[in-house]
Amino acid sequence: MKDLLLAIDQGTSGCKITIFDTAGQVVSSVTKSYPTYYPEEGFVEQKPEEWWQVIKEGIQSMLEEDAICPTAIKGIGIDGTSWACIPVNQSGDVLYPAMIWLDRRAGKQADWMKEKLNEEALIALSGNPVDPAYITPKMLWLKENRPDLYQQTDKFLQSNAYIAFKLTGKYSQDYSQCYGFHFFNMKTGQWDETVADALGISLDLMAPIMQSHDVVGHVTEEVAKATGLSVGTPVVAGGLDAACCTLGAGVIHEGQTQEQGGQAGGMSIALSQPVIHPKLILGYHVIPNMWLLQGGTTGGGGTLNWFNREFGHAEQQEALEKDSNPFAVMSEEASAIPPGSDGILFLPYMKGERSPLWNSQAKGVYYGLSFDKTRAHMIRSTMEGVAYALRHNLETAEETGIQVGKLSSVGGSANSHVWTQLKADITSRTIEVPYSDHATTLGAAILAGVGVGLYKDFEDAVKQTVSIQRTHEPHQERVETYNTCYHNYLELSHLFVRSLWS
Repeated sequence: MKDLLLAIDQGTSGCKITIFDTAGQVVSSVTKSYPTYYPEEGFVEQKPEEWWQVIKEGIQSMLEEDAICPTAIKGIGIDGTSWACIPVNQSGDVLYPAMIWLDRRAGKQADWMKEKLNEEALIALSGNPVDPAYITPKMLWLKENRPDLYQQTDKFLQSNAYIAFKLTGKYSQDYSQCYGFHFFNMKTGQWDETVADALGISLDLMAPIMQSHDVVGHVTEEVAKATGLSVGTPVVAGGLDAACCTLGAGVIHEGQTQEQGGQAGGMSIALSQPVIHPKLILGYHVIPNMWLLQGGTTGGGGTLNWFNREFGHAEQQEALEKDSNPFAVMSEEASAIPPGSDGILFLPYMKGERSPLWNSQAKGVYYGLSFDKTRAHMIRSTMEGVAYALRHNLETAEETGIQVGKLSSVGGSANSHVWTQLKADITSRTIEVPYSDHATTLGAAILAGVGVGLYKDFEDAVKQTVSIQRTHEPHQERVETYNTCYHNYLELSHLFVRSLWS
């Protein structure tokens, strides 16, 4: 009987659960969705209890339908979305819905932090700008607006830490998710009690910090009955989804770069020393003694998901007729449109924008529409806008002196040859595509495999599990065209974001 590893990926739109063998091959996989709630302007919430419900259902269905022996599963790894603020009481009950990474209600609290402690000093300590999306302002929002719940809070957990707690009954806080707290010292890897005190936050609210591959605990008898898992199966702390995705893409050495094409967009550059840029995101990798300098945008693959939902009825029908999927149809349509989309530009700021703009009021924009333009033009311009945002982050990172080479592209959008090629053309970089659909869960599985000793180290794990499926080289004539388009994109961004909505 083969040794297996189970990985849980708590994403923005749903949860993917995948079982791998030690060669990184998928044995079983299921994806289940859960709702996102928008109760007020700027509020974006999910209910962790609903995450847990679909996780239990998903694991149970996989084990039963695919006849997988639970004792073959030697470890469980977890990854989760960033900046999810989850207050729990002493019993581990959730006191308030998770304010997820898209939530921007805490603008007042972020401004207070800047005035109270000086943003430059907080960036120097934590490596990250002060923005409502981060956890610290959300904690302060809860303290100010729901003081009764704040008083009941025993711990603030992250998304992956909450799931680990539900599996094991043990609290944890992994290094890769510490970047959400501005009282975390990014260089020493420790909480700064002085800064926490100045913010009025007790460190008693924080769970013990662990490496992402450390075993938190073991599957309880109650969970085993609910899921079919074996009692005592080890569970590792896991980490940030983007960091696990970076690991699953094989990015483990200095200077290697992952390009993320999931719901959100962005990039992660692996570093052996912390490098701070005030407009980017700095966090620990899920690999010990490594950091990730990241660019995170709100508009990644989710932009095309939105377009498909609202305008893609023709593509959906064609996909049914061809036994295909609408995204493949949209990619085919986009391929017929020339680079630059005949002058249409798209700003992918569909829920404000994170790096490098950090503007909560930014909006998505299609510019250059006219009667001769088609839906295909809009599809390609959507893809191009996401790629321009990627280039903007890469160029911002290079301001630190970092040299970015080829990119490793993962996430759903990496399945599109058209989208990946235009990213290569727009960034003027070679892009390699590993097994894109499962890179994030593979990274979580690798953490479990290293944690329980199935791999001797991360180098061994990547060697056994990660392989490149295809490579995209930039086409020079398109590079030149896109250089002009990118300049226009920056001008449009400046006009609409910094001038009209600053």
